[in-house]
Amino acid sequence: QVQVVESGGGLVQAGGSLRLSCTASGLTFDDYGVGWFRQAPGKEREGVSCMRWSAANAYYTDSVKGRFIISRDNAKNTLYLQMNSLKPEDTAMYYCVVDRRVIPSAVLCTGDYDDIGYWGQGTQVTVSS
Repeated sequence: QVQVVESGGGLVQAGGSLRLSCTASGLTFDDYGVGWFRQAPGKEREGVSCMRWSAANAYYTDSVKGRFIISRDNAKNTLYLQMNSLKPEDTAMYYCVVDRRVIPSAVLCTGDYDDIGYWGQGTQVTVSS
């Protein structure tokens, strides 16, 4: 049984940092593309950052470029999202995804998210002004 569990969300002031973690079990983590999505109240779900094996080819949505860094530790079956210089507009529920398809990271983040294999339950990030 596959489980995807996020952690690390919380309340932070604008300009601060948070690191989200996502641990996946019940699968061979190395074989999966991974990513982070977010959804704020009343807004569409958005692909924030996705990667396959190398962070060098990672995708970032424009609003987080230069502030967020995605990484993975396959030995720990864990995905990370380092979020720096946080802004109130980053406030959202953040979801981790893992997906077996061999597709570019940008497609994982911007394609039909109904096609994504597994989702976590989400972790709330709130940035106060």
